[in-house]
Amino acid sequence: MEAPVRLWVKTEPFLVGALPAPPPARLGPHYLRKMAAYARARAAEGCFPRLSWPRWRHIACGKLQLGRGLAWLYFELFHSLLRPDPPRSLEWAEAEAACAGPDELEQERSKAGAPSRAGRHGESPAHPNASFSPLLDTLQFLLFLYVQQVNKVSLRRSLIGEEWPSPRTKSPSLTGKSASENKNWSDQDHCAFVQSHLSDMLELLLEPEQLTASSHSTHSSLVSYEAVRALSFLIEGGVSKSRMVHPLHELALWQPCHGQNGYSKVSRAFSFPKLESWLRSCLTTNPFGMTACLKSGKKLAWAQQVEGTTRRAKIACNTRVVPEVFPMVIMSQVYKQTLAKSSDTLVGAHVRIHRCNESFIYLLSPLRSVTIEKCRNSTFVLGPVQASVHVHSCDNVKVIVVCHRLCLSSTSSCTFYILTPTQPLILLGNEAVSFAPFHTHYPMLEDHMAQVGLATLPNYWDSPMLVCKESGDTSVFRLLPPSDFYTFVIPFEMEGDTTETPGGLPHAYQKALSQREQKVQIWQKTVKEAGLTKDQRKQFQMLVENKFYEWLVQTGNRQQLDSLVPPAVGSKQAAG
Repeated sequence: MEAPVRLWVKTEPFLVGALPAPPPARLGPHYLRKMAAYARARAAEGCFPRLSWPRWRHIACGKLQLGRGLAWLYFELFHSLLRPDPPRSLEWAEAEAACAGPDELEQERSKAGAPSRAGRHGESPAHPNASFSPLLDTLQFLLFLYVQQVNKVSLRRSLIGEEWPSPRTKSPSLTGKSASENKNWSDQDHCAFVQSHLSDMLELLLEPEQLTASSHSTHSSLVSYEAVRALSFLIEGGVSKSRMVHPLHELALWQPCHGQNGYSKVSRAFSFPKLESWLRSCLTTNPFGMTACLKSGKKLAWAQQVEGTTRRAKIACNTRVVPEVFPMVIMSQVYKQTLAKSSDTLVGAHVRIHRCNESFIYLLSPLRSVTIEKCRNSTFVLGPVQASVHVHSCDNVKVIVVCHRLCLSSTSSCTFYILTPTQPLILLGNEAVSFAPFHTHYPMLEDHMAQVGLATLPNYWDSPMLVCKESGDTSVFRLLPPSDFYTFVIPFEMEGDTTETPGGLPHAYQKALSQREQKVQIWQKTVKEAGLTKDQRKQFQMLVENKFYEWLVQTGNRQQLDSLVPPAVGSKQAAG
């Protein structure tokens, strides 16, 4: 008989919430159990059931020995998972941009920290700057920290060949399977992780009196409704034959499930062994995950199939789209072409761009997250990204984007033209990274920024954070010299009001552009005053055009221009 309830592990906590790097040793299960006990014991001080930034800073820096920057990174990263509405995000940005220095910024972050200001049952704090420094659900935050273990390198698995703790695979190939796949995207890995660590995670949520002296459960331990509600951070599901998606705690309270999950209306709690068994038996593949998208998703004919190559461009999206789940778009093996889309299919989507080579890809819609993986010699121009852009195992790519967060791992000779309210994260295995200010626009850009809650200030494009000890060498990155800086023109017509780069350019870069423009004007004036005859002008024009053509071929820009020519009717890209 088919189980009446199907459960699956949510994509967001892993895809957006798990930092794509091995976590600090002090975020291991042993220390998180200690943190859970500490937080519960200090509920009156703002540690439980809601956790303030000052108290987390004290725990992270004083107890777990994390740096303050890393402590704030985890705190803010968790907050970005909670889908803060765009107006509040813009208020947050305005408050941070108004701070004169680090001390004032720290004071502003701490303002919402008084426990008396927290609402009941998870309501928002009443402080006017609550959106800037939120109070987090302590149990959910503990689960979020536990999820960071998904990217922990296992020595045992390394020794048997399943995983090798190499920070970088040189020159990633465009064919064959990598030795280390991206766990943040793999819903099968998410489910396996939860199945493997379910007992530990449930114990993390137990009240102290339900634990032994060694912080473990017993056969008679009870799991509170609040703990199951916190577990809804990771797990959701549905009832058979229904298209509705429900959080775990709603399904767990459904009457037909009480016999299996051990819920008692008297104690308003669940039997630990029965709940664990019920969760394991109901967990299945995420119907909105990458596996389902690749296996049964809708195929999109956005890319041309280039003749003379065995590579087949593949682009797919979810067949099922529901309001509770962000959609997903996966594109792979786009080769030697320009692909440009502004589509409802992309709005709010998690996008994975995989194994693309010698291409120019424009995705001009507001996006939830973007992963660019194993791509080479390509340019990516993205609409505003509400959560994160993760670039992994890429060589010689340019990424032009306004995004909430940028993460880099295993990249080589890549340039990032960015506008971001958080420090770009440099993880393991990067070399020759260049950062430059965001330098383009399209007509709907500012409207799209407002939709995802991104402002022009603060902008930390030039202040990357070296997250891992192995990435502590500041020589892995540079700020692009103004002499090498050029604006970028998006060559498509669209409706909208944006006519210039939002926020403008830093003075040094604007000055370099102005000086270059001045040289062009002097050149044009010199040609005009040279007194050339009609034949000389024609000959001179041919000479300039020939030199320009040589330059286009030498720099590879000819391919970019050629690929802007619309394809023939028979191979026309399909509308999205």
